[in-house]
Amino acid sequence: MQLQQLAYFVAVADARHFTRAADEVHVSQPSLSQQIRALEKELGAELFSRARGNIALTDAGEALLPLARRILADADTARHEVQELAQLRRGRVRLGATPSLCTGLLPDVLRAFHDRHPGIQLLIEEGGSHDLVRELARGALDLALVVLPLPSPSPALTTVELFQEDLVVVSSAESPEPRSPLRVADLEGQPMVMFRHGYDLRELTLAACRAAGFEPYFTVEGGEMDAVLGFVRAGLGIGVVPTTVAARSTLGLRVTPLARPGLRRTVALAHRSDVAPPRAARVLQDVLQSAARRAVTAQGLRPPAAGPSAAGPPAAGPPASGPPAEGATSAARAAAPPRGPRPRE
Repeated sequence: MQLQQLAYFVAVADARHFTRAADEVHVSQPSLSQQIRALEKELGAELFSRARGNIALTDAGEALLPLARRILADADTARHEVQELAQLRRGRVRLGATPSLCTGLLPDVLRAFHDRHPGIQLLIEEGGSHDLVRELARGALDLALVVLPLPSPSPALTTVELFQEDLVVVSSAESPEPRSPLRVADLEGQPMVMFRHGYDLRELTLAACRAAGFEPYFTVEGGEMDAVLGFVRAGLGIGVVPTTVAARSTLGLRVTPLARPGLRRTVALAHRSDVAPPRAARVLQDVLQSAARRAVTAQGLRPPAAGPSAAGPPAAGPPASGPPAEGATSAARAAAPPRGPRPRE
């Protein structure tokens, strides 16, 4: 008895027609009929009643049908499990991440994963959390590193918090050293280099400035992470970036913390709730979570505040506001070049 014969038998039982069943399993009708006759001969019983073109299951066929379905399902399960194991030697993982996480967290994580599983191709897509959530929902990604809360929380996605991290102010190392720490209110009127639209960091910084009662002033706007850091090094303005990015990008930059409560974001790993990630993606998920736990200890990040969820907690602490401490405003302004004329609206 062959699996192929059982598959043909189930196809005929479902279609109640030999020609339609042959089309369904992509074989010729004579070949299918020959395999069914061979199966009946091996079992010693007819499986179908063929009266004037009407196809019906015999008692033997009725008895075999649930067993055949179970055997075929078990064979598919066995094939899937073996392929899952093989995926650790070959295959791919499609991972989305925000640009700041590609710069700060991912390099070491991907190196560790590649060292263990060199045959697995890593496909990385950079984007804002909103775009990554959309790509997850349509099945274009297996996993995504996003910033909580999501722009459009969805019960179809599961998010697992990895860590919380502070945002810091970066300025050119050639500029006068500012007094530390700075407050969000101290950034009012300072030339600032800002990310392009779609960056989570852009929206977080804008919201903090507006909550402190002012609109930020941009000297350069629209860059990616590497470009923004390069513009800051060149003295075009200050920038607000995560601590994990600042820690890897100190050359030519001065890093100044924000006074409490400062600004904070929550980084999470997301995947679809209705489809389990492939085995290779689950292994990468474990590597990411382990790396996040190490980063909490080694880099002074905050541990996650919650378990898996569909939405996630707020991504940032309340922005600092109120009158600046004595000397803080002048120190902050010394971190960047003199303010130029505001652009026209």
